Amino acid sequence: MKVLEMKGIRKCFSGKEILRGVDLSCEEGEVFSIIGPSGSGKSTLLRIACFLEKADAGSMSYFGKRVFLAGLGAGDKEQEEAGRAELAQNIQKAKESLSLVFQNFNLFPHWTVLENITNPMIHVQKKDRTFAREKGRELLGRMGLADKEKEYPFALSGGQKQRVAIARALALDPKILFFDEPTSALDPKLTGEILALIRSLKDSRMAMVIVTHEMQFAREISDRILFLSEGEVLCVGSPEEVFSSGNERLQNFLGGYRRERI
Repeated sequence: MKVLEMKGIRKCFSGKEILRGVDLSCEEGEVFSIIGPSGSGKSTLLRIACFLEKADAGSMSYFGKRVFLAGLGAGDKEQEEAGRAELAQNIQKAKESLSLVFQNFNLFPHWTVLENITNPMIHVQKKDRTFAREKGRELLGRMGLADKEKEYPFALSGGQKQRVAIARALALDPKILFFDEPTSALDPKLTGEILALIRSLKDSRMAMVIVTHEMQFAREISDRILFLSEGEVLCVGSPEEVFSSGNERLQNFLGGYRRERI
């Protein structure tokens, strides 16, 4: 079953087209990575999928239910109102099914580590406070942060902050988990720790969409990879298909990555 499907997604900022008719789909339990040069539109695509930006054109569905369609409202008033009501309901259900791990953590500085994990459960999902605290502590244990629950974010390392952000995302029991460059703000040692943690999540069979610049990681963990360049999808397929593709721009990108690592 397709958890997410995006078709013909277009987005412009200040007259510049960032996404040019992008198609993307993610199946239940699939790990789907998005790679490409800086400025290619990867994070914008992710933000549209998470309802943080709105596309200018195209369509988007979660679990087969439409959540965006350019041109809605072109029919008569009654059809328009019915369509908008259905869309609003579908959007709410979709938002409840996803979580996003931001590249810069986005922890609330005035909340403790435990509160950063439990407050979304309590105030958004209306979970019982005792249940939320028990679940938060269980997740902190999984992240190796059981002794940090009363700390504030300023006292944590970058790797610890990212683990708290992942715990917060998992606490909402998402059906699809998005990562936006989860290691971009970390040094190499901490990068390895976070990548190992994300690898461990694959066994949960939760769908994951990962924007990453870690090519070896993408190759190892992904069921499919999409290469985005200048707002266009130039290649999508299994890791073997993508990394052996004859697409010139893709090979130039991968060659540049390999040279940086030498």
